[in-house]
Amino acid sequence: MSLVDVRDLTVEFGPLRAVAGLSFRLAPGAALALVGESGSGKSTVANALLGLHRDTGARVGGSVRVAGTDVQRASDEELRRLRGGKAAMVFQDPLSSLDPYYAIGDQIAEVYRVHARVSRRAARARAVEVLDRVGIPDARRRARSRPHEFSGGMRQRALIAMALACAPDLLVADEPTTALDVTVQAQILDLLHTLRAETGMGLLLVTHDVGVAAESVDEVLVMRHGEAVEHGPVGTVLATPAQEYTRELLAAVPRVNEARAAAAAAAAAPAPAVARAEAAPADVARAGAGQGEARGAQASEAVAPGVGSAPGAGGVPSVGGASGGGSRVAGDIVLEAAGLRRVFGRGQRALTAVDDVSLTVRRGETLGIVGESGSGKTTLGRMLVGLLEPTAGEIHYAGRPHTGVNPAVQMVFQDPVASLNPRRSVGESIADPLRARGRDEEHIRGRVRELLERVGLEAAHYDRYPHEFSGGQRQRVGIARALAADPRVIVCDEPVSALDVTTQAQVVALLAELQRELGLALVFVAHDLAVVRRVSDRVAVMRRGRVVETGPADDVYDSPQDPYTRQLLAAVPALDPEVAARRRAARQELATA
Repeated sequence: MSLVDVRDLTVEFGPLRAVAGLSFRLAPGAALALVGESGSGKSTVANALLGLHRDTGARVGGSVRVAGTDVQRASDEELRRLRGGKAAMVFQDPLSSLDPYYAIGDQIAEVYRVHARVSRRAARARAVEVLDRVGIPDARRRARSRPHEFSGGMRQRALIAMALACAPDLLVADEPTTALDVTVQAQILDLLHTLRAETGMGLLLVTHDVGVAAESVDEVLVMRHGEAVEHGPVGTVLATPAQEYTRELLAAVPRVNEARAAAAAAAAAPAPAVARAEAAPADVARAGAGQGEARGAQASEAVAPGVGSAPGAGGVPSVGGASGGGSRVAGDIVLEAAGLRRVFGRGQRALTAVDDVSLTVRRGETLGIVGESGSGKTTLGRMLVGLLEPTAGEIHYAGRPHTGVNPAVQMVFQDPVASLNPRRSVGESIADPLRARGRDEEHIRGRVRELLERVGLEAAHYDRYPHEFSGGQRQRVGIARALAADPRVIVCDEPVSALDVTTQAQVVALLAELQRELGLALVFVAHDLAVVRRVSDRVAVMRRGRVVETGPADDVYDSPQDPYTRQLLAAVPALDPEVAARRRAARQELATA
């Protein structure tokens, strides 16, 4: 008997069909990944397994059976018993899933009491037990902590612990590692693999990262526009994909072991069809509130010729090497940091986020900055822009010391939703730097329309609001706003971390073209080592506030000198399941040594 049996599943939000006739099965103890671009319907399918579309206005057809429960015909009481008891879900954003006011242990205990009908003491003991099981150190004490006191990786572990509390037969993990750095991501994937082996639970993994799928599952189901494109064993699908779309999706994945010369050659190849259009959720935002995966399944964005085109056969184009395959000579130094230090707090509670960092950025080059969460990357980027004042050290622009905000150095933020005012149109947000320079309104509106078109949007988008755009489109708005100040340097803080590989490729290609045409210098801050290799001329590796290694990108990646750099590279997901298994075994052996 199948643990999950889905037949002819359809999900519609108003006029939009997010899932169209999807069928698949999952055996007990097996693992299946739903892979595809944003808008392909992956999360919509995951939500359907637990009946989360009920009472949302969505129209659900077909048959869904999970752990013996007919989800479509189940009563509300039967669904409550299914959710958390027989099937549990780990959502993408743990902060949105955890109550900020209650201790982590109390939240887990509450879930366990609902299903197990035990005493409060027994429920608290179970909470400590599962927190310890997922690797939370000093679980009894940390169970009393609130979500904000946990790191991103620990919050994700806490969500997995909550899901495990009732020993479910099925775990549904919806993008569980999207915003995590490579080492924490490896830990979470290793944890899921170990839990499967020890408990025999089934796993349905939703991800846009093909490397994550290779690390975690037995089978892959590739989705596009709500339909199944290809389904088979993970090794077969990734090594010898039968469908053109799957081949194009794999081609869009950046490889950490690919030299920059090869990346530049790939960038020059003809663009495949996989990502020539980007989701535009304006209609879905009104039709299917809260169903983000559905957006863009049938809507598309017209991309201006030559702007944001999809990657070539090798994946993400090289920003720094776009005009010369990595042999391009950078210009004069435009930005220099000398002995930067930043301390937060005082006395015994003082935290040194950046400690004696010195670096240079030349005109027309890209400097990549990589490291784990908490390594000081973002703090350094904010100091370079002038949003944070250094505790010590100096920043030089064009050879002269500079303090405060510098219009010539702009920033593209990680989360465009948080950096755009939801009450103002995107055109008004882009216009702010122009108004600060005293331009008249006619000039401002004309310039904003030019910028919108320059980043591959439409002039008519001036009066639209952030919620009417997809993630990739919002990031384009952020780039347009940065360009409004006519900068010479743009600091990109995790600009593609939450985007699928094809949308990621579009944004990186846009940056490449802007850099090539405007002679911009880029500082590319990211935890995705594969993307950083593709976009960077030089790379600086940060750990605990200090730069532990720096040099030309290919030298750092091919011959890392610092043990920490080697550790980061070893944690990058491999597209070969056999390689992934060997790496996982090596990490487990090291952890138990």
